[in-house]
Amino acid sequence: METAEEEEVAGTEAQQLGVREACKHILTRGDLRSKLTSVAADGATLLDSDVTGDAFPSRPARDPGLEMASGAATLPRPGALHSPHARALCLARFAHHELQAVELFAWAFLRWPELPREMATGLLRILGDEQRHARAYLDRLDAQGFDFASFAPHSDYLWKNADVIGTPAAFLAAVGLTFEQANLDFSLLYRDAFREAGDEESARVCQEIHDDEVGHVAFAASWLEVLEPEGDAVARYEASVPFPFSAARAKGRRFDVAARRRAGLSDAFIEHVRAARSSQERG
Repeated sequence: METAEEEEVAGTEAQQLGVREACKHILTRGDLRSKLTSVAADGATLLDSDVTGDAFPSRPARDPGLEMASGAATLPRPGALHSPHARALCLARFAHHELQAVELFAWAFLRWPELPREMATGLLRILGDEQRHARAYLDRLDAQGFDFASFAPHSDYLWKNADVIGTPAAFLAAVGLTFEQANLDFSLLYRDAFREAGDEESARVCQEIHDDEVGHVAFAASWLEVLEPEGDAVARYEASVPFPFSAARAKGRRFDVAARRRAGLSDAFIEHVRAARSSQERG
């Protein structure tokens, strides 16, 4: 990981680049530093010259050690985290989830330059949160003596399915209201597992990320209502979420109602997600 001085230099470079150029670097450069260099989220930086469409890659560049592939190993169960390697595998997997989120928010910002400025600024703010989350997990991985690159190739699930995310509404439903909503559950499940294993620092990171996810889910829900005002929250989500994303993927084994209510989700939508079953479960 970078030193504080290197991070300061990287942050200065990002300010000099401009918002769109920094987002392009996240997608077109394969190194971890380029992907985790902070992108300014101040609405004042979104000049008219920044908000013009141009080409963007359909899949991010990845250097060796960051490459993706299908068929990732099963995530260790919470009860297995007394094993140092199991804890490291979880930290590496969670760091990569956040790294994919960084890339996807940069991709969304570039793909839809016509978004309302307030929404575009919100995407950048969340992108910055995802960068911070990735750094936090990578710091914990490094503190435990493991190298992120040794866990490559990483799962390509989100990017493999990114081509079905064809509209801003689909992005909000698939990313914010499916995967980030699910992390309301998984972050606390693994917080408690790390704590039980004696890793209080990793538990603290999970809690901080959980708290941020509440705001991310709220952002997705509120902007989906702006973009698709017809119908109730359940109908809006189901009309927007593209297959293979679904309500059945928007939850973990321990369902946190309180966090969903803090995110402003309606009781009807919460119950819809709680009751959702995958196609395998229905079969």
